[in-house]
Amino acid sequence: MTARFFRLLVCQLLLVFACATAHAAEGIEITRAGIEASDDGYRLNATYSFDLTPGLEQAVMHGVPLYFTTEIELTRPRWWWYDDKAVSKRRTVRLHYDLLTRQYTVLVVGSIQQSYPTLDEALFLIRRPNRWLIAPKGELKPGETYNVTLRMFMDRDYLQKPLQVDAFNNSDLRLASHKKTFTYRAE
Repeated sequence: MTARFFRLLVCQLLLVFACATAHAAEGIEITRAGIEASDDGYRLNATYSFDLTPGLEQAVMHGVPLYFTTEIELTRPRWWWYDDKAVSKRRTVRLHYDLLTRQYTVLVVGSIQQSYPTLDEALFLIRRPNRWLIAPKGELKPGETYNVTLRMFMDRDYLQKPLQVDAFNNSDLRLASHKKTFTYRAE
């Protein structure tokens, strides 16, 4: 009877683990994506929805910085040749927990750095970034239609080497969105 009880317990634990892994594998969802024309150029207006997996949350709590990269590409379709690549940009945001000050720091590489007392407040800036200038005013041809491809992922290339190796085998250390595609008519 005890052997049967332990088998049942192990099966239940495996089921719980499988459900937790399936929830963690959901990844990043792009809930809103659009391009807005402004006086200085074209800006990406995007919102992401995600939670850190337990493994990533533990890594942050132990002072390991995480990097989230957003990639966007605008192409103009051509029937007679390959699509014309008008814009191809990457932007990386770093999330770091300082053990001494007990503050979460979000750094947009090459731009702003802000500190927050909680992880949720720090993730808010990553989930709802400010409008990112992806192209200056004259780079897109007004009236042309462009295919836009957008994706966001946790960039494992920036992780420390032992974690990079573990990230290939451990789904708890992976977080990415599917590519979102839409069209934009330049103004």
